[in-house]
Amino acid sequence: MSIQPAPSLAPTLRPVSFGHPDAIALNDRVQLEYAERYGDEGDVTPLDPTMFHAPRGLYLIAYDAQGTPLATGGWRTQDANEEAYADGDAELKRMYVTPEARGLGLARRILAALEADARAAGRTRMVLETGTKQPEAIALYTSSGYLPCAKFGHYRFDELSRCFAKPL
Repeated sequence: MSIQPAPSLAPTLRPVSFGHPDAIALNDRVQLEYAERYGDEGDVTPLDPTMFHAPRGLYLIAYDAQGTPLATGGWRTQDANEEAYADGDAELKRMYVTPEARGLGLARRILAALEADARAAGRTRMVLETGTKQPEAIALYTSSGYLPCAKFGHYRFDELSRCFAKPL
């Protein structure tokens, strides 16, 4: 049984730029986690803050009542290209919950908000790439209706990569 925070103390989701200092700090933390899990330099997928600007994307951070950033995630527009995306795709990027905030349901809240925003922006499928050394992420996505799909993106040829999709 997990204890949920009182409603007035529940973390709030705020849209921010991927270039915001809190987004950069959380990205640095997730990159360290990737590096530890995979024994490499982390996720080197090229990202630019403008990729997450509306209406072609959204970047969210969950903050606690004291303004501490606890979790993050974003989506960006993708269409058919040489990296095997399809027209209408919205790609999840940088989903991350700090270790001290895990178990509060923040990843599910962020995921639902990103799906709703991408749907409202006219995207038809949410896609994501994760890895075999992130079983918690795979469990979140599969329990949220994502199914394995053909590989796409920067890591499409990596044997540790797993790609998932969900119709919006």
